[in-house]
Amino acid sequence: MSLRKINTVLAAAFILFILWFGTEFIVSPETTAPGFGLPSWPSGDGDGFLIIKGIRDVVLALVLGVLLVTGHRRALGLVLLVEALAAYGDMATVLAHHGSVATALGVHCLTATLMVVNGLLILRETRKVAAAPATPAAQPSQRARAQ
Repeated sequence: MSLRKINTVLAAAFILFILWFGTEFIVSPETTAPGFGLPSWPSGDGDGFLIIKGIRDVVLALVLGVLLVTGHRRALGLVLLVEALAAYGDMATVLAHHGSVATALGVHCLTATLMVVNGLLILRETRKVAAAPATPAAQPSQRARAQ
């Protein structure tokens, strides 16, 4: 299997995972939220904040999806690197608020790190190697230079 196919499968898996997770936060935030890793949840009408997190994830997935479908692979690699910051931010939030270390590292950090690896592999796949010309450039003749 080629590097391009592996990268495509990984990117598609991230897109589907992020889209699914974000949609779950929008549809049923109260049942999805405990899996995020924080020790406590907003009281009262705090579901709105959880829905915001879901909307963020859906938008992140859609941006990646558009880049994948339209074939903008180099941009896809760069955006994967940038969007990994959201998952690292989620990890830092869980840790800073004394949440589950296992979830912070096993879900958020692992996801972010795999996104970085996928982004770097896509950038490697798409880098342009400057190739030397196969034949030397023709030199102007002595007569042509004199004119």
